[in-house]
Amino acid sequence: MGKKKSKRHTDQYQLPPHVEEARRAVARAAAWKPRPPLPQLRVILVGFGLFLLCGGMALAFLLPSRSLVQDLRSRGVSAAATVVGVDSKPKYVKVRLVSSPKAGTEVELWDYAGMLPETQTGASMIVTYDPKDPSRILAQSWVEDPPANLPAYGTSALAIICLGLATAVTWRRIWILRTFGPEEPPASSAGGNKPRDRGVRRTKS
Repeated sequence: MGKKKSKRHTDQYQLPPHVEEARRAVARAAAWKPRPPLPQLRVILVGFGLFLLCGGMALAFLLPSRSLVQDLRSRGVSAAATVVGVDSKPKYVKVRLVSSPKAGTEVELWDYAGMLPETQTGASMIVTYDPKDPSRILAQSWVEDPPANLPAYGTSALAIICLGLATAVTWRRIWILRTFGPEEPPASSAGGNKPRDRGVRRTKS
């Protein structure tokens, strides 16, 4: 009878809670992997900020020029003009209209995304202007076939690159946080607590 009771107690024996917790802590410490450097949030914010900046610049180069060309195509008046002034600092081309109701008017050509046609003083050209506002004027060749908007294309490419890099860094940060555990290795003892020093009770002599 005594042997059967002893065997039953052995089968039902369970480790004390603190021993089981210590065993789990050791297993967690063994499975821990060092975390790669985590991309900083400020790097991600800078990337998205540069994307917004470059995107805004691209729109600033593209929209006004396209709007001007569309307006001149729909209601513009073509006329012969003579170049009366060219300068690069600041950059401008001034023309005098010679064959239109606005003959004798001197205006500066509107730039197309910061670009102006190559010409020189005394040269002749055909221009197209807005009859409601002669200052909105372009070379007729640019109205019919606008030049490549290189500034808009360049800033658009930079915006896409910045967006791609910022997105990649964001996904890497998310992947690291989901894949790896805490930055510091978990303690191998239960609860990570150090054993407390028990004071020795002094006895009176």
